[in-house]
Amino acid sequence: MLSKVHHIAIICTDYNISKAFYTDVLGLTIMREVYREERKSYKLDLALNGEYIIELFSFPDPPERPSRPEAAGLRHLAFEVDDLDSVVATLKQKAVASEPIRIDEFTGKRFTFIADPDQLPIEFYEK
Repeated sequence: MLSKVHHIAIICTDYNISKAFYTDVLGLTIMREVYREERKSYKLDLALNGEYIIELFSFPDPPERPSRPEAAGLRHLAFEVDDLDSVVATLKQKAVASEPIRIDEFTGKRFTFIADPDQLPIEFYEK
């Protein structure tokens, strides 16, 4: 029935800050950017390695996220990485703090979390 995840939608509170975070810090590329006047909303389509993965939306006065990360709904966004130490070092150079690296008790793989500008947890999981 399903073939793959098509995209993930994220609503941000400050469009320019989040746009810079997802493009300049995480390195996603812009596929399309539109401003929808009737909704007072931006919609930014972002790709990873040429594949469309994230829609970044802005809306006037969106409600805050209830808690981090145990609210009902999406818990976090996770990216697979080849070299976690390199990712953490790059993030540090860009003034993005990461949590201490942990080991997945079931797979033995290393991972860590950061937060986007709206405190959405983002995980980096080493291959």
